[in-house]
Amino acid sequence: TRAEPAAHPMVTLTSNLGLDDAATGLQTSTVGEPAVGASSSTIVITGNWYASRSGDRGATWSFLDPFTEFPADRGRFCCDQLVTYLPAQRLWVWLLQYEQVGAGNIFRLAVSRTAATGTWRWWDVAPSDLNSAWNNVWFDYPDMAASAKHLFVSFNQYDGNDRWKRAVVIRWPLAELASARPLTRRHWATTNLGSLKLISGAGTSMWFAGNVASTRTLHLFQWPDASEEVTSWPIRVAPWDDSDYGSPTPAGGQWLSRADDRVTGGWRAGGRLGFLWSAGRSAGRPHPYIRAVTLSEQTLAVTAEPDLWSANGAWAYPAAAANKAGRVGLSAFFGGPDHPAHAVGVLDQAANTWTTKVTATSTHSPLLGKWGDYVVCRAHPTRRTSWIASGFTLQGGQDRRNVEPRVVVFRG
Repeated sequence: TRAEPAAHPMVTLTSNLGLDDAATGLQTSTVGEPAVGASSSTIVITGNWYASRSGDRGATWSFLDPFTEFPADRGRFCCDQLVTYLPAQRLWVWLLQYEQVGAGNIFRLAVSRTAATGTWRWWDVAPSDLNSAWNNVWFDYPDMAASAKHLFVSFNQYDGNDRWKRAVVIRWPLAELASARPLTRRHWATTNLGSLKLISGAGTSMWFAGNVASTRTLHLFQWPDASEEVTSWPIRVAPWDDSDYGSPTPAGGQWLSRADDRVTGGWRAGGRLGFLWSAGRSAGRPHPYIRAVTLSEQTLAVTAEPDLWSANGAWAYPAAAANKAGRVGLSAFFGGPDHPAHAVGVLDQAANTWTTKVTATSTHSPLLGKWGDYVVCRAHPTRRTSWIASGFTLQGGQDRRNVEPRVVVFRG
C-alpha cells in the first residue's frame, strides 16, 4: 500500500499530548523507545530513561523516576522499559532492563494496582535464574504481551563482547501475578532466531515471530496457554532488503542509521495474524518502508502483504494492535527529506490498505542519525473503536533533552 501521512477521515485524533520536561524529568534519550499503557483513568508512559504517570487521562503528569522507584540489584536501572495494563486482573505491569555488571544483568518485572509511586512489587530475573549455564550473558531489547492466562516477555541475550547468543521467551500465570505470587515461571529459548515479536490481542495461545531476509522467511511460533511446548513454522514471504536504510533529512542528515529489520509489530484480529517490520530501499521502493504480512490464523497461509510505503519519504519502526472492534491500528515514523514525524494509521484488512495521519513533526533531525527502536500501539481500554499509542519527535534542537514524547488516542 502506497500511503502518504496526511489527514484522512478514517483516522481521527481524539487526544494528542506532548509531554513536557517536568513530566520526563529531562531524562529523555534520542533513541526514545516510548511505551504506553492505559486503564479507564490512568495513563503511564515509559521511555529511555524516564517514566511518567497521569491519573486524569493525560490532563496532568507526575514524573516517575525508574532510577529511584526501585533499589539497585546487581546493577542500576539502565534503559529499555515497557508498561501495560491488564484490565481483567486490574493490574499494571512495568518491565525494566538493568545495566550490565560484568557480563550479565537482570530485568525487573513489577506490578501495581494503581501505578502510583511506592505501590510496586517486583521480581528480578538474571539469565542464570533461567538456566544455570547462562552465566556470562545479558538481556536486551524486551517485548511484553499477554494471552488469556499468561504474561509473556521476550529478550535477546548477548555475551560480554556484544555477540548475540539466543532469544528467550518467559511466561508467568496472570492469576499468580495478580496475587503477587508468581511461582511457576516457564521459559523457552532459541539459538536460531533473535528479536522475537509477541502479538497483541492473543487469545488462548501466544503467537510470536522473527524473520530472516536471506531466506525470505517469517518464522512463526505458537505457545498455547494449556501447553509447555512451543511449535514453529517457517513461512515463505516476498523478499525485502535488510541493509539500505538511507533516508536523508534537511542539511544532509540521516535518521535511520540504526534501523534494521527486526519484527516490531504484531497482532491478532479477524481470523488473521499480522506482523510488521522496517525494510530498506529496494526496486520500486525509493525509500525505506514498512514490510507487512498477514496470515490466516487457521491455516497459516499468507493472506496479504500490505506493505506501507511512499514515493516521498521513509516509513519505519512500526507497532500495531487491534482495537476492541477488531480493526488494526498503527504507530510509526515517517521522514526524509523532511525531519522525522510521528504518525498513526489504520489498516483495512478487507482491502489491505492503510490510511495514516501525522501527530507531530520534528523541528530537527537526530545527531548521528539515531532514532528508534520501538513504539507501542494498544487497544484503548474503554473506547471500542480507538487505540492509544506512543511516539516522539525532536522539538527545538538535536539534544536528547529536545525529545518530546507523545501519547496519542485515535480512532478509525
